[in-house]
Amino acid sequence: MDLETFTPGSGRLAPRAALHSDAPAISLNGTWRFRLSPTADVPEDFTAPGYDDSGWDDLPVPSHWNLHGHGAPAYTNVSFPIPIDPPHVPGENPTGDYRRAFDLPDGWQGGRQGGRQGGRLRFEGAESFARVWLNGHELGFSTGSRLPVEYDAAPYLRPGRNVLAVRVHQWSAATYLEDQDMWWLPGIFRDVTLTRSTADVYVRADYRDGRGVLAYLEGPGPLGIPELGVTGLEPGGEITVEAEPWTAETPRLYEAVVTGDGETVRLRIGFRTISIEDGVLLANGRPLLLKGVNRHEFHPEHGRAVPYETMREDVLLMKRHNVNAVRTSHYPPHPRFLDLCDELGLWVIDECDLETHGFWEVGWRANPTDDPRYADALLDRMRRMVERDKNHPSVIMWSLGNEAGVGRNLAVMADWARERDPSRPLHYEGDRSCAHTDVYSRMYASHAEVELIGRREEDPLDDPALDARRRTLPFLQCEYAHAMGNGPGGLAEYQELFERYPRLAGGFIWEWIDHGIAHPVHEYAYGGDYGEPVHDSNFVIDGLVFPDRTPSPGLIDLKKVFEPVRFTFDGDDVVRVVNGYGFRDLSHLRFTATVQVEGETVAEHVLGVPADGGEVALPGAGGGPEGERWLTVRAELAGDQPWAPAGHEVAWGQTRLSAAAPTPASRTTAFTGDGLITAGDCAFDASGRLVRLFGLEVEGPRLGLWRAPTDNDRYGGLEGRWRALGLHRLTHRVDEVSVGDELVVRTRVAAAATDLGMRATYRWTYDGGLRLALEIEPEGEWPGPIPRLGVDMTLPGDAVDRVTWFGLGPGETYPDTGMAARVGRWSATVEELQTPYVYPQENGHRADVRWAVLGGIRVSGEPAFGLTARRWSNTELTAARHRPDLVPGDRLHLHLDLAHQGIGTATCGPGPLPAYDLLPHQATLRLRFATA
Repeated sequence: MDLETFTPGSGRLAPRAALHSDAPAISLNGTWRFRLSPTADVPEDFTAPGYDDSGWDDLPVPSHWNLHGHGAPAYTNVSFPIPIDPPHVPGENPTGDYRRAFDLPDGWQGGRQGGRQGGRLRFEGAESFARVWLNGHELGFSTGSRLPVEYDAAPYLRPGRNVLAVRVHQWSAATYLEDQDMWWLPGIFRDVTLTRSTADVYVRADYRDGRGVLAYLEGPGPLGIPELGVTGLEPGGEITVEAEPWTAETPRLYEAVVTGDGETVRLRIGFRTISIEDGVLLANGRPLLLKGVNRHEFHPEHGRAVPYETMREDVLLMKRHNVNAVRTSHYPPHPRFLDLCDELGLWVIDECDLETHGFWEVGWRANPTDDPRYADALLDRMRRMVERDKNHPSVIMWSLGNEAGVGRNLAVMADWARERDPSRPLHYEGDRSCAHTDVYSRMYASHAEVELIGRREEDPLDDPALDARRRTLPFLQCEYAHAMGNGPGGLAEYQELFERYPRLAGGFIWEWIDHGIAHPVHEYAYGGDYGEPVHDSNFVIDGLVFPDRTPSPGLIDLKKVFEPVRFTFDGDDVVRVVNGYGFRDLSHLRFTATVQVEGETVAEHVLGVPADGGEVALPGAGGGPEGERWLTVRAELAGDQPWAPAGHEVAWGQTRLSAAAPTPASRTTAFTGDGLITAGDCAFDASGRLVRLFGLEVEGPRLGLWRAPTDNDRYGGLEGRWRALGLHRLTHRVDEVSVGDELVVRTRVAAAATDLGMRATYRWTYDGGLRLALEIEPEGEWPGPIPRLGVDMTLPGDAVDRVTWFGLGPGETYPDTGMAARVGRWSATVEELQTPYVYPQENGHRADVRWAVLGGIRVSGEPAFGLTARRWSNTELTAARHRPDLVPGDRLHLHLDLAHQGIGTATCGPGPLPAYDLLPHQATLRLRFATA
């Protein structure tokens, strides 16, 4: 049957560029009639214009039918949800039949072949196999879900009422090319249009020697660029003009107009040249450092049918967080997204609609990438991408696909693309020999390996010739720093390497957004929530923004790591401002210096920073109260930009001007009692456990080593090792309680079935406030890092609504995250302190806290401590699987910590760097509790 054909389609017109035309067009988006069948064996009588579809349902187009009550979504990362038996598909093959009646406007002429005058039916995307009929006549079929296809509608259009019928099968031979780590979501999910436009235009706009060079390669008539005074340029012509270059930092566009064959089309031209010299990726002759993200198309309610407003929101968020590049993982995006990248400025790797990752699980047997029967289909996908997107200045590389193994069909794709468009380098990560690419690409290489590659000292290939060639190529990480849950860690260390070695062209964080589908019970669903027999759980929840596009702490950190201006301080009176832009100066920014004492502003000054940066004198430290004094320098937009308003913060730096004065010693009060031990308004029970703190009923504090595992802890294996040690089920034994000027409580903390433990000695003194010195000493040979080192305690839930603290903030911070946190005075409700990860896990830790006020209690550290406050316990957080599982209780759970294990990126990639491993060690935690 056709579903199992290797042929990519039939009846289709040649692919062409996405253009803006004045030719008449009718949008066929809207409400269609729809019927879902469980198999493909359904009569085709519905294609007749007079067929009665009154018993069918309504379905919006674009959309996915399983997000509108017809079947259910399913998520897999690698595994195919069908047996691996190409080109065959299961008999259980959900099949959607669509019908749409529309009226042809008066004056719409029909009848000529090739789409001229009559019209073309254009589908921007349908998954995975779509057959099309117009007024009962079959136009053809197509595969390649995320690529456009056009059919000649002219011979079959009628004056007045017309009926379009489409049958979409979820599974086909093409499914084996589309295993792209995302929800399986069938349907007509992009726009459908009837258009009389037939134009195809191909321009190549280079920037050389300070001038624009325009080659008008193909088109239906003369081209003009009014702003540049260009008129009447014929196809095949070339012209050099005085023009400004296009870059992601300065996205200068010129509107071109082409008239011919009865229509006028417009396209926006950006002059830029991408080249490679001595293993360095260049744009307009300058080194290009990609600070990128991988972007799937996703909306929590619409799946891959992403509204234009949401696409624009994505680009604006990226720009505002110093992202300069996007890899369109793992298929070409909606064409309007590339328009936005042209307009607002993002470098783009445009990736072909190809991934065969599931064949990895069977040793790559029968992989379509190396099956000559699939050659035409792979070439067809490459061709349709390149032809559609060839005029976009933002597109700087073509990618052959993703995680599709190796094979002869890669050469077929690469050879055609090079011949058609030699101006853009080719990318593909899956073949480490780089035999068919122009860049060396890897994913999730460790910091150590990235450094070796930067020095051109990576492990050699077996083939000396290929090895020598690969060492001449620029290197990029097409995926790194897996942004799943709490994290990613190690961002700053990767960026330092990218900036140190010219061969390293940067990389793309995996990934932009959590693919959580809006759900009535779970709030957001992930794999398994729809009863899929094969799924990859929450591995689809791995983005820098939450499903509603709220930035995660990872994105806030990324903005800091990617910031294009750096500040280094020379003492208290000079700051060196370094311009990290590649293609512009600093004249569009204004700089301010703010002095704060314990987080309160005492002075603010405007700095005069030269356009090219350099050393700038700082103002004096200012007056005001005594206390810890910090100076913060900020770079903000001096005026409105298309992507952010004036005043938007681009970069910042901080330096401490003076430390806090030491707290003078106070006279202490002895502890008294035996059944209930008291000092002032604080009390302990006979075992030395604090039960009353300035009138509040409390529990603890006592030593805690557990944290709710992060995704990185779970997938990287740490959680399993921690559970094997029993760190989630510790027991506390009191060995001695000594009452006098000090209250000393000696304990041993350990888990059942192990001889490993921690000696914890609590030394309490009272000087009007309650001081704790907790001395910790490990016993035994601990095999590796532990989750955290601190104390756990609870307070009445109604005693604390808001927390105010002086330390790092405003967001969460862990040893290898929190680069965006700065020292200041911050305030938040207990609810606002939580980071609402879709899959609940350790979150909300504030680091380097000097003091914090929680209701009527003030906690200070000697020196600083880590603070987490929640309305649920670590045990409850560990057990939760979705946000609604966390129900506030009647206690506030307070965690005051010495240290945490690093976060890393071990869901995919390396765990924490060794410097961020928390190994058991002798330590002392010093805290003071007082009334606020």
